[in-house]
Amino acid sequence: MKALSVCNIEKRYKAHRRTVTAVDGVSFEIDCGEIFGLLGMNGAGKSTAIGICTGLIKPDGGSVSVFGHDVATDTRAAKNLLNVSPQETAVAPMLSVRENLMFIASVYGADKVEAKERAENVAERLGLSDRLNDRAGKLSGGLKRRLSLGMALITEPKLVFLDEPTLGLDVVARRVLWQIIRDISDNTAVVLTTHYLEEAEALCDRIAVMTNGRITAVGTVDELKRRSGEDNFENAFLKLAGEEFVL
Repeated sequence: MKALSVCNIEKRYKAHRRTVTAVDGVSFEIDCGEIFGLLGMNGAGKSTAIGICTGLIKPDGGSVSVFGHDVATDTRAAKNLLNVSPQETAVAPMLSVRENLMFIASVYGADKVEAKERAENVAERLGLSDRLNDRAGKLSGGLKRRLSLGMALITEPKLVFLDEPTLGLDVVARRVLWQIIRDISDNTAVVLTTHYLEEAEALCDRIAVMTNGRITAVGTVDELKRRSGEDNFENAFLKLAGEEFVL
């Protein structure tokens, strides 16, 4: 069974008396334990596509299923299997690391004992055990990113969406988070969006390139380079994304 099946999804918006198509017939599938990159220039439709996949945006056409559960008709079951780590770190700065984690666990139905146990397990997994009592607002950018990721993982999702997870981090903090993402994928399917192409190249099993609401190519890094005729992945991405400027 596929972790995520996206079939011909569409989304249109009204803007300035005209219709804008944000997502136009997008289809792809993701396997269990796969890290799948969704790449594109700003405005390509990635955020809208993710919103549809997570049930936050209602599509105008097409369907999405998470481990066989239709997001539109079996919403609760589907949403119980997924979570999102947003681009902006979604932490409460006045709460401790433990309190942030326990709060999310309780929102998803865990009692106090279970929430505490889950918080400690996730903190250990992400290297935050020695920071459990620290106020989240005092953490470094890299540790806040880890905490934000932990808040997505504490619900024990089978599918997690990571939206620009290393944005603004230094090289060392990014590499630490890369390893955490690799470890996560042992048991969880991951959808990754990033503008750091070396990050996608290092982490993703397969990558989809979006342009103007459509997927123009899907494959491994090597497959995308062969398809574009480029030896460099950055150049391959630019060509597949329809950008004329290639170094």
